[in-house]
Amino acid sequence: MVKSQPISRLVAGCAAAGVLLATALVIGPLGGAEEHVITGSVLFTFGAGWGLLALATTRWTAHPQRWATTLGSAMMVTGAALLVCAPGADTLDTLGWIWPPILLGLLAMVVVGVHRELPGWSRICVVYPLLTIYAVTGVGGAYQTVRESIDRRAHQPSGQLVDVGGYRLHLTCAGSGTPTVVLESGLGETAAYWEWISTELAYDTRVCVYDRAGRGWSEPAPGVQDGLDVAADLKALLDRAGIPAPFVLVGHSSGAQYVRIFAGRYPERVAGVVLLDGQPADALEQLPDYPAFYRGFRRISALLPSLARVGLGQFVVRADPALPRAARDTRRFHQLSATLYRSLRDEVAELPASLSEARSFQSLGNRPLVVVSAAQDAQPGWMPLQDRLAALSTNSRHRVVPCTHTALVTSQVAARWSIQAIRDVIKAVRFTTLLPA
Repeated sequence: MVKSQPISRLVAGCAAAGVLLATALVIGPLGGAEEHVITGSVLFTFGAGWGLLALATTRWTAHPQRWATTLGSAMMVTGAALLVCAPGADTLDTLGWIWPPILLGLLAMVVVGVHRELPGWSRICVVYPLLTIYAVTGVGGAYQTVRESIDRRAHQPSGQLVDVGGYRLHLTCAGSGTPTVVLESGLGETAAYWEWISTELAYDTRVCVYDRAGRGWSEPAPGVQDGLDVAADLKALLDRAGIPAPFVLVGHSSGAQYVRIFAGRYPERVAGVVLLDGQPADALEQLPDYPAFYRGFRRISALLPSLARVGLGQFVVRADPALPRAARDTRRFHQLSATLYRSLRDEVAELPASLSEARSFQSLGNRPLVVVSAAQDAQPGWMPLQDRLAALSTNSRHRVVPCTHTALVTSQVAARWSIQAIRDVIKAVRFTTLLPA
């Protein structure tokens, strides 16, 4: 009779092998990969660990674990299907209604097999905890799908959806007058976080804010987009929505690169520019800490879509209390969507290309340009590169203000500096004057 101790060691070893291999893959060679690659690889390696357990216990013990064959086969087949078929966001959204009940039903069958076939401490200390984690992801996935469906009915887009070539982008405009102010969001952000600025500027002129493809109310683009694609999308959006030039472009954070590319490609449409703590185009080359930050963030951003689909965002995403209530709720709703994080992952992956494209446009001529830089928590080397941004125009001002990077948009108090900068550019455009000191 074979004792339970060898089985316990096999269970612990095979389970640990699956977890460690999956972890090594997603932070190593697969770091930064697309959602279906991350999820498919994790499922396949977890399944391989259970399959190895089934094989090992059949060959080397008197207690073969048939339940491990069932669980391992199901996970490996599902993982392989994701890797081969590469489903898009819409397909994965639909599968969100299907896979949680199937997983929970499978786990119920597996628990019966574990109770019947597996002796020793590993049942309580290893297998049941892992199966509990699987069950939690199933419940979380079901909750995420249902909750997002309910929230989509409760939150309706405030503007219009405009077809830009096979997919629609969300655009909201308010106010009247010329030039039209166009607000370009930072990395992973949606139109909702501009509420303080857009509401105030609507008293002065027409102001438009939109969601880039795959986030907010906008539909995903068919492929990954670089900065040139984003600029082309914005041009098509403004043209098809009937928004006439000239434009004052306002870019926050990474939105600065898209503003710069748009102004370089369509200079006849751009009358002025405001960069709110804009990301410099040479950040990867000139900021000492940025390359390491980028490599880490790219790996992290690739994990977020998969984590969002199992409902983790419901527990960790909090509404920004600095925003007005309606904008705060809308922004949180958008930040709970796996589709947004797919878009964020793609944007991060294309960031080096987009920065390079922005760097190719080195002059705004004499168009009014105000660069507003956030002094609080600025990383080493940031301010000299902000000076370089101000040098893009012969009619520019660089203003350093005592607030954080995000507060320039989301804080009602700090946003006043941003609003004033935009108003100064509007005035300079209207009256063809130099910017005030």
